[in-house]
Amino acid sequence: MSLGRLFRSPEAVAGFAILGLLVAIALLAPVLFPGDPLAIAGQPLTRPFQDWTLPLGTDRLGRDVLAGLFHGARTSLAVGLAAAAASILVGSVVGTVAGFAGGLVDEVLMRITDAFQTVPGFLLSLALVSVVGPSLGVVVAAIALSAWTGPARIARAEVLSIRERDYVASARVIGMHPVEIAFREVLPNALPPVLALSSVIVAAAILTEAALSFLGLGDPNRVTWGGMIAEGRAVLRSAPYLSVIPGIALVLAVLGVYLAGEGVVEGTAAREGQA
Repeated sequence: MSLGRLFRSPEAVAGFAILGLLVAIALLAPVLFPGDPLAIAGQPLTRPFQDWTLPLGTDRLGRDVLAGLFHGARTSLAVGLAAAAASILVGSVVGTVAGFAGGLVDEVLMRITDAFQTVPGFLLSLALVSVVGPSLGVVVAAIALSAWTGPARIARAEVLSIRERDYVASARVIGMHPVEIAFREVLPNALPPVLALSSVIVAAAILTEAALSFLGLGDPNRVTWGGMIAEGRAVLRSAPYLSVIPGIALVLAVLGVYLAGEGVVEGTAAREGQA
């Protein structure tokens, strides 16, 4: 898919513009706001634009809201991308093995997939983080554990249709090992539909991390947008900006990921329609 076709989609342009801004914010956070973003920076509950050294004001403890917003972007993007990568990796492997092996292996792996799908993803993440303890790695693992089933089912469906094609039969004839055929010949051709799910998984992961942080189950050593929203809840009437500002950032992040994903899907569909 060419960049020209991709950026003719208004959704893609808007999505990648938002994502570009968020990535820039995340990368610039340690440069513009070095040190601990949880450190006290001024008087508590300073309102936005009252002190130009603290453009978005301070929270109940006197911490810089703008610094928290920038560092929170790092956490949200890191969790979203890591969880999406882990869930797609696990799902692709499980789906490939199930679809290529077939028989009892397929049946067992699909029943395990069904079992995971019967539990709502957020409740599974909530239970795992509650039991193991809140940390960034645990949050990523919990989200990935609840999100791998979708990629697994799509990968299996693609592998079932690909494994009977001529080039796969040729690989069997020349004596390639089944594992090599599955992961070198079949999986790469089954990946595009699986990768189309990545934007949905990233957006869901960002929201899930924010919800866990809102409930006090985020990494206590990191600034998170969900934690900032929860912090502002206690003074919502007198200082609504403490919840509104990170809330807007969260909505923009999810919207940017969704629009970028939709633009890529539309561009891919247009290319396939012309082929």
